Amino acid sequence: MRTIGTVVRGVRAPIIRQGDDIAKIVADSVMAAWQEAGISPCDRDVVAVTESVVARAQGNYASVAQIAKDVRAKTGGGTVGVAFPILSRNRFSLLLRGMAAGCKKIVLLLSYPSDEVGNHLVDWDLLDEKGVNPYAETLTLERFRGCFGHIVHPFTGVDYIDFYSDLIQAEGCEAEVLFGNHVTALLDYTDTVITCDIHTRARSKRLLKAAGAKTVLGLDDLLTTSVDGSGCNVEYGLLGSNKATEDTVKLFPRDCTAVAEKISALLSEASGKRIEAMVYGDGAFKDPVGKIWELADPVVSPGYTAGLVGTPNELKLKYLADNEFGALSGEELRKAIEDKIRAKTGDSLVGNMISEGTTPRRLTDLIGSLCDLTSGSGDKGTPIVYIQGYFDNYTNE
Repeated sequence: MRTIGTVVRGVRAPIIRQGDDIAKIVADSVMAAWQEAGISPCDRDVVAVTESVVARAQGNYASVAQIAKDVRAKTGGGTVGVAFPILSRNRFSLLLRGMAAGCKKIVLLLSYPSDEVGNHLVDWDLLDEKGVNPYAETLTLERFRGCFGHIVHPFTGVDYIDFYSDLIQAEGCEAEVLFGNHVTALLDYTDTVITCDIHTRARSKRLLKAAGAKTVLGLDDLLTTSVDGSGCNVEYGLLGSNKATEDTVKLFPRDCTAVAEKISALLSEASGKRIEAMVYGDGAFKDPVGKIWELADPVVSPGYTAGLVGTPNELKLKYLADNEFGALSGEELRKAIEDKIRAKTGDSLVGNMISEGTTPRRLTDLIGSLCDLTSGSGDKGTPIVYIQGYFDNYTNE
């Protein structure tokens, strides 16, 4: 019986620059890893590359000035409501600067007690102490400060209320800050809104339009085409962007399925095996201490090969061992479980007790989260992840 199951390796790569052939670099790096580590490629091995280096190779960047021009053109440049941004210098500071540079006044609506991905402005216990109901009350800056004072983020040491207000005003734009969880509260101040939430953006847009907003945009509606030679993303716009320099952002990469398919073709041809490939961004998981949900990108994977479509269809081994085969042990138990797995059909096991606890998340979300944890976001230098045995089960020799 084989003792090793899934194996995940971070693969180092050269520093990627604009214009590089990212698919070839990924394939060459993986083939060098095969040789160096004595890896024998197998069917359904997975190669994943982080979205960051794909976007860099594509030169998919935009400046604050280019964002401002798009905002001005699409909003009219007057008073604009900006709803539900996440509290992040990396993710949102330059986008806010671009919005401020493109209009005369911003009415900034911050969700509370936390933003969409779990960065807290205020603690729930403090809300209870002050008798503030975040589901019912929209607070002015004066009322918020009167109740809670100046609160800094525990990880960054930043007071995001002051930080965002200062960014807006530095662009010569007037700033007004509100706190609430009803996006339509902004319509008391303006009929033009950019809603900056990520995973709830469709609902926010729907509510604003139903309430009579004149102009409703999301981050996915900005930089969908090139502005003065900028990068762009037709599907996601500014969603998934990150700070690149003090005046530019790196956008989410384009055409990622084509990138994944090219990587797969190069490695499959070189190995004689079917190698799957994907581009991944943020993983989808929650930090139990900081309460931050990692997924600030619009999706975990913006592109992947067809073999990665679907969800796991797995049996729960501990359920079998404790219930159906509770009277067995040793070799007899092992054989009974293997026979049960081999008899499994392709029919979905959702709702069946035998699969209870095996949450049917999408394969791309699971594998992308695994990759994000493997590569990290610091100085590991492994933007490529190579996975073997992910699709194996207890019966594979």
